[in-house]
Amino acid sequence: MRRLLLFGGTTEGRELALAAANLGWQVTLCVATDYGAECVPEADGVTIHAGRLDETAMESLMGDGFTVAVDATHPYAVAVSANIRAAAGKTGLTLWRLLRAESEHPDCRYADSVAEACTLVPEGNVLAATGSKEIAAYTVIPDYQNRVYARVLPLESSLRDCHKAGLDDDHILAAKGPFSLETNMETMERYHIRSMITKDGGAAGGFPEKLEAARRCGVAVLLVRRPREDGSTMEEILTRLEAFS
Repeated sequence: MRRLLLFGGTTEGRELALAAANLGWQVTLCVATDYGAECVPEADGVTIHAGRLDETAMESLMGDGFTVAVDATHPYAVAVSANIRAAAGKTGLTLWRLLRAESEHPDCRYADSVAEACTLVPEGNVLAATGSKEIAAYTVIPDYQNRVYARVLPLESSLRDCHKAGLDDDHILAAKGPFSLETNMETMERYHIRSMITKDGGAAGGFPEKLEAARRCGVAVLLVRRPREDGSTMEEILTRLEAFS
């Protein structure tokens, strides 16, 4: 039996899980939260493992007779990918990295981190579109409690992170993306956004729609650079899985 261990609650992770199952693989898809598990459609041959895993837990899971593992986590989930690589190295399990295609973004100003981007924002309100885990970095922005609007997943942990950073509910936009062009524009206009800090989530993350909305609304975009890494496309991974004997 061919068994695939797949890490990632991303759009690509879900797509790869279903495609691999259609090729006859028994897939275990690891997602960090119950919310991530709810986003995966039920399918024969796909088992969901919900819960955050450290390197030791990953190593234990990899030792359960899998044929190959694929890291399909978010492009910016550097620590998670490092743990996956380390665990695979210790167990000797074949590991492939699925990379999300990058988008075109010629009009953005780049930063190497969310913290750096926060030091570059111009005057006016800021849309924090980088998730809740690094929301504390925005506290360096002058008058941040009145200027920063955080768009985060509708999870208790996200709200807790925002509240801990000093944002009240009026400045927390809890919703699940990806967002359409119209929704992005509505948000920018409603909250008088003048700059947005974001990451290149690719087409799957609604990044092109965010950029176009910013262009139409005259919003400056501060883009946190992607970590550089080697990997394969969805098509390349599927070709390998199909040919695997």
